[in-house]
Amino acid sequence: MTATTDGSTGATIPPRAAAASDTDSTDPLAAGVPEAAERAAARAIEFLLARQDPEGWWKGDLETNVTMDAEDLLLRQFLGILDAATTRAAALFIRGEQREDGAWATFYGGPGDLSATVEAYVALRLAGDAPDAPHMARASAWVRERGGIASARVFTRIWLALFGWWKWEDLPELPPELMWFPTWLPLNIYDFGCWARQTIVPLTIVSAKRPVRPAPFPLDELHTDPANPNPPKPMAPLASWDGAFERLDRVVHRLRKAVPRRVRGAAMNAAARWIVERQENDGCWGGIQPPAVYSVIALHLMGYDLRHPVMRAGLESLDRFAVWREDGSRMIEACQSPVWDTCLAVIALADAGVPADHPRLLKAADWMLAEEIRRPGDWSVKRPELPPGGWAFEFHNDNYPDIDDTAEVALALRRVSHPQPDRVDGAIARAVRWNFGMQSKNGAWGAFDVDNTSPFPNRLPFCDFGEVIDPPSADVTAHVVEMMAAEGLAHDPRTRRGIAWLLAEQEADGSWFGRWGVNYVYGTGSVVPALTAAGLPASHPAIRRAVHWLQQAQNDDGGWGEDLRSYKYAREWSGRGASTASQTAWALMALLAAGERDSEAVERGVRWLADTQRNDGSWDEPYFTGTGFPWDFSINYHLYRQVFPLTALGRYLHGDPFDKAPLATRRGVRAAAGGS
Repeated sequence: MTATTDGSTGATIPPRAAAASDTDSTDPLAAGVPEAAERAAARAIEFLLARQDPEGWWKGDLETNVTMDAEDLLLRQFLGILDAATTRAAALFIRGEQREDGAWATFYGGPGDLSATVEAYVALRLAGDAPDAPHMARASAWVRERGGIASARVFTRIWLALFGWWKWEDLPELPPELMWFPTWLPLNIYDFGCWARQTIVPLTIVSAKRPVRPAPFPLDELHTDPANPNPPKPMAPLASWDGAFERLDRVVHRLRKAVPRRVRGAAMNAAARWIVERQENDGCWGGIQPPAVYSVIALHLMGYDLRHPVMRAGLESLDRFAVWREDGSRMIEACQSPVWDTCLAVIALADAGVPADHPRLLKAADWMLAEEIRRPGDWSVKRPELPPGGWAFEFHNDNYPDIDDTAEVALALRRVSHPQPDRVDGAIARAVRWNFGMQSKNGAWGAFDVDNTSPFPNRLPFCDFGEVIDPPSADVTAHVVEMMAAEGLAHDPRTRRGIAWLLAEQEADGSWFGRWGVNYVYGTGSVVPALTAAGLPASHPAIRRAVHWLQQAQNDDGGWGEDLRSYKYAREWSGRGASTASQTAWALMALLAAGERDSEAVERGVRWLADTQRNDGSWDEPYFTGTGFPWDFSINYHLYRQVFPLTALGRYLHGDPFDKAPLATRRGVRAAAGGS
């Protein structure tokens, strides 16, 4: 087979392999595959165990794109605390990520992104790079060719407005009076996903204050016409949602001066209180960098001195997002993933044969148990009567535990023979109760909130930075179903509703969409193991369609891969991309769950993992296989390349981790869950 080119992006699409039924069944590929898998698993176990923190957790780097680094420098410039060492290190990293055409992408091998390029360019100007330097001239030319700053996203233009490089009047209005919208009114802050909510609340203060710091240099070279930097654009038709919201924004702009000063001040004070009340113990907000950055700016504008304990803790938390590399560069993580990485590492090690009472697994279990969140958070707005009990993604994020981490932590804890089983049973019982309580009306689960499906937030002119709501997804729902099956609750009516939703969501080609991982390979790799764990036979039509899709998607080299372009161009890119360790593992996990252990597709996939493993037991994976916002914000979880291949190899060698044994006898779990 030969590769083809996608006309919409100009990128090379790797060829799909022929389906197993179309290949030569006499090919002796299987020779030595189990032995190769054993060797690869042993090396991977050693590599992973060596990287556990003494406290019991794992955390790989969480790589996104250079806007994190650029905005960190812009924040420090705005606050007057930008230092030479930080600037040099950040600039070194940003320069190293530039493409040959002068642009910056938002994922490895991806196309240039206008907003990322504008922000990276400005950051390098702050670092002293001259606009006529070859790499800077290429970047500014690339920006101008694509419409200049005027065509960049709203958030990029907000950063520029902070220094007078863009007019506040030319940005969508975001009034702080949103804080007073009741939960039944559209566009109240709880209509937004938690990540957007935490960002929008501080930005209401910034939008109301409209601060401008002196610009250290002009940016005329980033405009198509410096004399007319924001040429008028035609509005969308009035009959469309976009047109209606564009006109609503104009009305809100006109009303800005009509709002009494006392009312506006009270609204900003309400927003500031909301921000301070949600600061975590480590000083951050939500464990993610963007809300923390905007919260620091907002509170500073409200009069908080940089020496104030809230501000000092916030800035210190941002420093902890920095990853200093051996070459002296400094990369900013958008978030940190210790709970997620730890539960996935425990699952991988246990499924690969590490004894359930191994001291390292016990240490990890103790750490996870200590991370359980036992107090209400923002999710309680929709579920005020639901008792807490779950886990977040980060070190400190008690306001926003998530359903996905809670399910996977429970699955990890069940793989450990803990000396205090009552402690484990109690935590899992609370997790089961909380996850059941967070089920949405349609029977599925979102990541953080219940029924966070309003159609309005994504229509706001302000919200052009990615997904801003948290509807149910197949991958999260699958992990909850798998958790419930492991707890003997596969036949609970609530679990069955989740299963029915998953079956209805299957794509026509047999795959499932992946919301939090790339993409159809991740969705399918999550759903198939959940369905079979819940009792669907491998002969079920949905399982057979998924198997066929995975066989068709396998690359000629035996691995699987899927490019992030599948979020934008599904027909051309679904299941297509260079083979990666994590995506190959997801496909194998689905095929193994579907009873395909001895199939040629599985043997070729396992062989690919064994052949591409490095001598130290790791795998190389520059490609981004994690998803923050589909297409708009992509993630390279550096531990994915370790935990998922090891999980797949372990299941190939040892079979189902629970041996299909019912776990309904787990003490207290069914009773606490309300199961029959």
